[in-house]
This record gives sequence, C-alpha cells and structure tokens, in this order.
Amino acid sequence: MTDEGPVSFDEDEEARMERALAEAGYDTELGVEMAKDAQRVAAGELGEAAFFERYHEEVLDEFGRDARELPELRDDVDGEVVADADDPDGIRESLAAIADDEGVSRREVMKKGGAAAMALSVFAGGGGAAAGEDQGESYDGTRYGMVINLNNCDGCLACVKACEQEHGTSRGANWMYVFTYEDEDQDGENFLVRPCQHCTDSPCTKVCPIGARHTREQDGLVLTDYDICIGCRYCEVSCPYGVNYFQWGDPDVPESEIDDDHQIDERGRWVGARPPKGVMGKCTFCVDRQDGQMGEEKVGTTACEEACAMDAIHFGDLNDEESAPNQHLAAYEEAHQNDHSEWENRTDDLVSTFKLMEERGTNPNVTYIGNEPSQDARQVEGPVAYEDMGLVDDRKQEVLDSGAMATDGGEEA
Repeated sequence: MTDEGPVSFDEDEEARMERALAEAGYDTELGVEMAKDAQRVAAGELGEAAFFERYHEEVLDEFGRDARELPELRDDVDGEVVADADDPDGIRESLAAIADDEGVSRREVMKKGGAAAMALSVFAGGGGAAAGEDQGESYDGTRYGMVINLNNCDGCLACVKACEQEHGTSRGANWMYVFTYEDEDQDGENFLVRPCQHCTDSPCTKVCPIGARHTREQDGLVLTDYDICIGCRYCEVSCPYGVNYFQWGDPDVPESEIDDDHQIDERGRWVGARPPKGVMGKCTFCVDRQDGQMGEEKVGTTACEEACAMDAIHFGDLNDEESAPNQHLAAYEEAHQNDHSEWENRTDDLVSTFKLMEERGTNPNVTYIGNEPSQDARQVEGPVAYEDMGLVDDRKQEVLDSGAMATDGGEEA
C-alpha cells in the first residue's frame, strides 16, 4: 500500500521511519506524518501554511515550542514574538544553564516547559533566515554546491575516509557515502557518490521543532546547531536521501581533540565537526573551510574533493560561473559535444546530468555527470570494502541494549 500522489511512501519506508523514531523516544506518529508532509511541501503538493498549521498544536504539546523553518508563517500563528528574539546566543546560554542547574538533559528541559520553553521560544529560526524573511527559491549571493562526475569515480572510498578524518566522525557515521551498484540499464560496475545534497527546499528544516536544523542565510548551507539539537530524529526520517546520522554513543574523537575553529562557525554556532552524543549529524560541506577558519586557501574546497584523485568531486559557489563545479561541467560538456560533421542531424546530448530525486522538489545543490541509477539498480560490494577502511561500526546494538539515550550519568541525551 502507498500514499496517493506523486510523493508516495510504501509500508517498508514507513516501518523504517517508525523504527528510527521509536528509538528516539519522541512522538513517533507525529514524526512520521510530519516527515511525509514535509516532502509533499517540497514537491508542491501541500502549502507551507497548511503544513505549519496542521501540526502546530501537536508540536507545541510534544516539544513546548514550534520553531520549524517556516518563518513567514510562524509569527501569524503564534501571535507574538519575545523581545529577545535577536539574541540567539543568549538563548543557547539559557538552555545550557537551565540544564546544568537542574541536572537534566536538553530533552528533559524541553519536556519541562515553563522557564525553559520561554528561553527556547525566543530563538526563532535556529540561525536560518530571520522571521518574516522570504528565502525564495535560490540565493543571489553565494550558493555552495557540487558537481560530481560519476564517470570518473572508481569507488576507492578516499573521499569517505577523508571526511571521517577531517571532521572526527565516529565509525559508521559516513557523511560521504559511495554506493556501488549494478543496473540492468547500465553495463558493469557503477558508482553513486552521496554527500548531503544541501537542498534549497529542504524537508529536514521544515520538521525540526526547535530550529536546530536550519539553512544558513549567507550561502545556503543546511546545518545542525548541536547546542540545541535534542536528537528527536525527525530530520532523519524526513530526508529522502538518507544522509543523517544519530550519534549513538560517545564520539570516537573527544571534544578536547577538536579545535574550536573546526566546530564554531562565523555566527558563533556549533555546527562543525562531529556532533556530541545524542545529537544528529551530517555532511556540512566543510563549513569551517568556507568560513576561512582553516585558511583562506581552503575557502571553496572540501576534504572529499581534495582526497579524490580521480577528479570526480568539484565544490564551489554555484552562482559563480568561474567556480570549480561550473568550470568542470562546462569543460566536460565541451569535450563531449556531438560530432555534427559525422552525424549532422544528431540531437542527443552526449553528457548526461541529473540531480537525485529531482522530482521531489527539494532543489538539491549537487549535480551529477553520468547515468542516473534506475529503480532496478541493486547495491553490490564495491572494489574497496568499507570494513577494510575502518568505516563500519557495529556498536549501535550495544548502545541500544544499554539504553539508546543513556549518558554516563544515567540521564537522557
């Protein structure tokens, strides 16, 4: 059985969503329904106002606030804005202080309401666009993205390993992933390189009840504010690309080994490097590099791009014609033009490009060169095994057996 409409969800997908949310301990049914409808909003099947109002009361009941990234609608529904709405750093400090003083976790702070809810309610958008500001369908300034040439990829997993090493992510939390697959429509072994797509119209930001998952206004990066994320995993199940990872246990790399410059962005938000325990993480397009914290020469680059010896990954400002992704695409298209001297009437484009699940309306900021996998594509073992690269983690079940949300002090994360 599937839902009606172009964006549909089968029973297996819904079961996967339910399992993920059951482990998180929040309202599972609410998360599943919001996730499905957030994708319908991106696809143009449901209006933002209807989506916001449909779940507003339930979100307030469950989380004590509703800070989903639909800023032009939120003020109309809530009816008032707390005076400190322009002081997000103050909200973060208030939240941490409440948790420390009362000896509870961020999740418990959310559940308690009262002073905590008041402190949280002033943080309107998690660092994304300001309330009442329309982000539109694109960014006029910098808009970071990628062109990934699948024809050049050899499945070596160097990009995956480089990402893990640069950001200190735990084993198994692969922000970059390379699928090896066989497809009856394509010959031989094929690869699909999958970072976060940093969608312009991202379902994950539409479902985050506290504004932790947000779109950074100046460059379109979709980021997570680790300081306020409560690990509800609604973002995970709303993403059609499967790029989100929940940090089950203590991170492999302790915070003491990560420079502040790799964690805190230019706005003062903790959005870089690996997340702490009980928090969601995903590819950040190396936000610390883009902010110049690793040197000006690293701006407009990513760790995965640097590690790729096959010239497959190209990162930069999609609004700049001279950027690496635009230059690579233009050069590749020029090198593979039709030979009209031999085939005068041939009109096919020899360079196939696509965006993942473009029909979902998310407007992803990653363009692929190569053949798109068909619905019959089947994942197979690649030329390099994730196990051999130390990129697989089998500790999740151990964490679940001892209590998925338990911390060293027995609290919930």
